[in-house]
Amino acid sequence: MSSINQNHHRDTIFAPASGSSRAGVSIIRISGPRADEVLGKILRGGLPRSRFASLRKLRHPETSAVIDEALVLRFIAPASFTGENMVELQVHGSPAVVEALAGVLFGLGLRMAEAGEFTRRAFENGRMDLTEAEGLADLIDAQTERQRVQALRQMDGGLRDTYESWRDVILDALAQIEGEIDFPDEGDVPDELAHKALPGLKALSLDLQKALDESARGEAIRHGVDIAIIGAPNSGKSTLINGLTGKDTAIVSSIAGTTRDILDAHLNIDGLPVRISDTAGLRVTQDVIEAEGVRRARARASQADLRIGLVDLTKQDGEAESLFKLLQPGDVVLMNKADLFISEPQDVSRGTFYVEHISATTDEGIEKARSILTEILQKRFSMTEDAGLTRARHRDCAVKAKEAVDRAMLALSRAPELAGDDLRQALHGIKELAGEADIEAVLDRIFSRFCIGK
Repeated sequence: MSSINQNHHRDTIFAPASGSSRAGVSIIRISGPRADEVLGKILRGGLPRSRFASLRKLRHPETSAVIDEALVLRFIAPASFTGENMVELQVHGSPAVVEALAGVLFGLGLRMAEAGEFTRRAFENGRMDLTEAEGLADLIDAQTERQRVQALRQMDGGLRDTYESWRDVILDALAQIEGEIDFPDEGDVPDELAHKALPGLKALSLDLQKALDESARGEAIRHGVDIAIIGAPNSGKSTLINGLTGKDTAIVSSIAGTTRDILDAHLNIDGLPVRISDTAGLRVTQDVIEAEGVRRARARASQADLRIGLVDLTKQDGEAESLFKLLQPGDVVLMNKADLFISEPQDVSRGTFYVEHISATTDEGIEKARSILTEILQKRFSMTEDAGLTRARHRDCAVKAKEAVDRAMLALSRAPELAGDDLRQALHGIKELAGEADIEAVLDRIFSRFCIGK
């Protein structure tokens, strides 16, 4: 058992819920069974009304010396973030004030909260399910508009609504199957009642598959999209990444093989976080270090969500053919140095790739490249109205549920009792998604990623 669980029911905890640097206001959050008792010891004149802000002086419980004047908010269980009695103290944001108040709270027997402990208590007290807690974590970490919107949808219960609808279908099907098993001779129970569950299970299987198909979109918004720029030496890869980032990310040189390792840069394209990588020029070389760079370039290209293949239009040496072998349908081919155009490769399938002629040394060329990237990212990673599967954990639970549902459909015609067992396994997958199953190690990993005051 984690230390959080061991101390959960008996400890009253506190922590700063705002940044640790100098600020106008700092928020100290207190939660647990002794919250009101502790608040009474540092105030004079009784406790403030619940859920009403009150401007009060905070005093040392032994000397009565004033620590600070603060805005005090009090919440009575279960109507609080954690589901416990809670207090929030909005004090002046100097480190000296926060440190003095922390010393008093330690002296009164409170414990500093562990990372994510407030949110974990909210989860364990039924104030949110695990997907909503994950949405909150994502909202705290959000750096782009799409990340913010997606995290809010999940935090507001969007994914919960989805898996609850899946659960309802499974329970309905299970009830029909159990009805045939338990009451086979009852006159009011139709023959082959279990087979009535089949249409609903088919629809559920399709719905689960759709969610899995779209899960890459949610994960891309949450983590970001990886784009690899690949091409022969001196095709303009470094010039392109410098133009897209607006700074000297990579060294630009006429010397072939200048870029020998992968250089990463981070962009915000249409609200989507993007990691774009400049890679070593693709060619056969006897230089051991450059050869390793080429190997890494190929590996990064195979792992990327999208590849940009850069073709030098001023060369006719056949290097473009080897480049196209690394590209996948839907990737981008940029015909660079169009201002110095000589010839164009004949093996570019415009139906397979997005093809654009540019000059990476010009603002117009960079804008063309940015425009085609924006178009592709909008099509491939556009957000849906529903909060989908955004984590590998979500996808794993949905896969378990779908596999169990598919097994149940196959078993219906042979042995309804086996189909019932399969559907109970599908329900377990849904429970894992909601955080209702025994997944202590997963909980520890999720909540440890929160900041201390959350």
